[in-house]
Amino acid sequence: MGAAITALLAGAVAMPAPAAEPFDIPVVLPLTGPASFLGLAEQKSLTRAEAVLSEDGGIAGRPVHFVFYDDQSSAQTAVQLGTQIVATKPPVMLGSAVVGMCNAMAPLMARGPVMYCLSPGLYPKPGTFVFSSSNATADLLSAQIRFFRLSGLKKIAAITSTDASGQDAARQIKTILAQPENKDMQLAADTTFNPTDVSAAAQMQRLKSADPQAVIAWSTGAAIGTVFKAIIDAGLDVPIATTDGNMTYAQMAQFKDILPKTLYIPSPEWPASDRPVPPEVASAKAAFFKAFQGADAQPDAAYSFAWDPAVLVVSALKKLGPTATAAQVQEYLANLKGFAGINGVYDFSKIPQRGLDDSNVVVTEWQKDKGTWQIVSQPQGLPLTQ
Repeated sequence: MGAAITALLAGAVAMPAPAAEPFDIPVVLPLTGPASFLGLAEQKSLTRAEAVLSEDGGIAGRPVHFVFYDDQSSAQTAVQLGTQIVATKPPVMLGSAVVGMCNAMAPLMARGPVMYCLSPGLYPKPGTFVFSSSNATADLLSAQIRFFRLSGLKKIAAITSTDASGQDAARQIKTILAQPENKDMQLAADTTFNPTDVSAAAQMQRLKSADPQAVIAWSTGAAIGTVFKAIIDAGLDVPIATTDGNMTYAQMAQFKDILPKTLYIPSPEWPASDRPVPPEVASAKAAFFKAFQGADAQPDAAYSFAWDPAVLVVSALKKLGPTATAAQVQEYLANLKGFAGINGVYDFSKIPQRGLDDSNVVVTEWQKDKGTWQIVSQPQGLPLTQ
């Protein structure tokens, strides 16, 4: 009997310990519908991030697990999902990928959870539970317009979509051009188009007649393809700048036959480059690209929109523990500074709800022969030689 008990105990000791229960973080993304090109990429990015964020024990020994909800590229569906998530009282959630869906969900977060919107186009009020990913449209355009000016391109035209992100861009372009440093620049013509339009030929003829030296074309997805085609059809051969919402390999492949000859995209620091960056940022970027080695896709801007927010909220939960409240996570992020991510060094005390400003923005140019983007400016759009 004693031998049997001893053997039983020995077997019990040898049994592996049960795996720790994953720490679930809800994520609302457009996995279907017109914005799915962003949502699916961000889902892949977060799936890769799970392993990286769980390597050192995750959150108090619990592996990180992102739970995905499809808002179907619909603000109404996003609100329904957001309402369901709020009812479960998680400390944090991520999403959505598009500013319209984030704007629709934001009022639900008055008392939490912390909602980290993966669209740069959201402008949350300071001190709230809502945060916005990457650089704001204002930062991107400020750097791009400065790059144009310092490159001698001072007569600008603009075409923006009539959705929330396009309207934001239209406002920011006029505000930035009104700044003293841009007093010698001119908005020669500007126009808008509906993202569902199948042609922008009339708008492009109007811009061409103003004889601009460069054009800012601000929209994403299929809509920017409509604009690119109109540019080619109009024979408008000037540098074009667009939002980093189009900085995806899928977009470049889809529109390869209608891409402008010179296409600039202002971007945070994430693209691979030999340009010197702070060592901590270089380390964060190396970890990002390493996570995708052997993957079926190269990481691009869509992947970057999700990466730093995931790292930031998980860093808060690692510091505060798995029982942290939404208020504790909000306070942690609101006071965080000197945090290095792939987009630069974050300082939420200086730039509330975002942590980044135009000092983190560089201008890139699509290199058709290399099939990737090359950084062609210093931060803030300053020339490389300055």
